[in-house]
Amino acid sequence: MAYSFTNSKGKTYFLHKKEVTSKGGSKRDLFFFAGDLRPDFAVDEVPAGKKVVEMKSGLPVLKKVE
Repeated sequence: MAYSFTNSKGKTYFLHKKEVTSKGGSKRDLFFFAGDLRPDFAVDEVPAGKKVVEMKSGLPVLKKVE
């Protein structure tokens, strides 16, 4: 089951992860929220060291835990 977040406006977003390669050739994980569920990229839990925060616009973002 994919991780979901419902914002204060009642809209549900799902967490996804995609592996991207930079121009220099290094690979890293790109995490993003989407309003629809994309099974190929869905993530079951928030990555370690991160938390979900809602922006003023209602969009959820991942932020480092301090």
